[in-house]
Amino acid sequence: MRAELLSIGDELLIGQTINTNASWLGKELSSRGMRIVQVTTISDDSDIIKTSIDQAFERCDILFVTGGLGPTKDDITKHTLCDYFNTTLEIHLPTLQRIEVFFSKRNRPMLDVNIRQAELPKSCEILENVNGTAAGMWFERNGKILISMPGVPYEMKGIMSEQVFPRLRERFDLKSLYHHTILLQGIGESFLAERISDWENKVRDLGLGLAYLPSPGMVKLRLTSYEGVQREAEIFSLFKELEDRMPEYVFAHGEITLAEKIGELCRANGLHIGTVESCTGGALAASLVSVPGSSDYFLGSLLTYSNDLKVKLADVSTNSIESVGAVSEEVASEMSKGGLNKLGVDYCISTTGVAGPNGGTDLKPVGSVWISISSRTQTISKFYNFGDNRERNIQMTVLTALNLLRCMILKINIEKK
Repeated sequence: MRAELLSIGDELLIGQTINTNASWLGKELSSRGMRIVQVTTISDDSDIIKTSIDQAFERCDILFVTGGLGPTKDDITKHTLCDYFNTTLEIHLPTLQRIEVFFSKRNRPMLDVNIRQAELPKSCEILENVNGTAAGMWFERNGKILISMPGVPYEMKGIMSEQVFPRLRERFDLKSLYHHTILLQGIGESFLAERISDWENKVRDLGLGLAYLPSPGMVKLRLTSYEGVQREAEIFSLFKELEDRMPEYVFAHGEITLAEKIGELCRANGLHIGTVESCTGGALAASLVSVPGSSDYFLGSLLTYSNDLKVKLADVSTNSIESVGAVSEEVASEMSKGGLNKLGVDYCISTTGVAGPNGGTDLKPVGSVWISISSRTQTISKFYNFGDNRERNIQMTVLTALNLLRCMILKINIEKK
């Protein structure tokens, strides 16, 4: 079944409100076997709403509309739908009684605008809203369905969960989709696609859906079965092939973060870690401590943004800084070794680089970063250039450092990276 989402509200268009409804609906509906073919956001304008419905019904079987059902005059969705479906409003007594109870429980007066919220189209099926005063509406015409709900997220979710999903299950033979995702760090989308083209062909030949979901420093690969969970083992087997082929990049399944993965490894192996940071300015430590219970394994960080503090806190040699500069393999390795001893940890990560947008040179342009990790038995140091965007440079450095630590703990060969 093909579905579309239509979000109504000027506040969405100007960026004043983030459209979380579309994200939630897309996830929930697709997991129940619906194919979302388009998501549209429009203004509170009657003509635009009608035109958008016409266009949507040319592409889909069922249209989910959110927004414009409040008590104020600018909430015009209900009146527009009356015009569109050639019906009139009438007081819906169960809704009126529910609104009366709603205000009575809160010791608030019930105004005329609140009473008018019980005026609902005659030709629709009313969807009870237990979390608010604006009822949902289910319209049908010429084999097409339109479901209108308030834009307040918890009200919309309540109507969908308690009213809409049960009706959809009763009326349609929807086959639930099954999704599974793996996470990769350190390889771009295009390079990944080239390396796994043979694997991708196999996936397509098996009739599974494949999606690349890139973000700075990471790529998610999602496989989808259109036959439900019965192909779960097959999907896991396919992903196992990738894990065996590129363990230096594949770090987890699902929605776990790299910092959470590091936490799992540290707990499983009884390890303690710390950081010595320059260009990341504490962002690496912040990522690690964002995980609940990180005090079990993360002992602390030395923030050595200046050269003086690199020397005083992390025992970096003044000669190294003067001869090769702070952004160098020598200084990075001395930082991680110094932090290892000062913090008394099993692994220490150091970062030093030119985050930008200023400070770069021909030899060390903006984006140049050295990451070093020391343990009691070895030190590894690697150079990267992440580009000219300061925020992204810091983000990429954090992710790359965490994945290097993962590889080091698991004894994965990082020379291929």
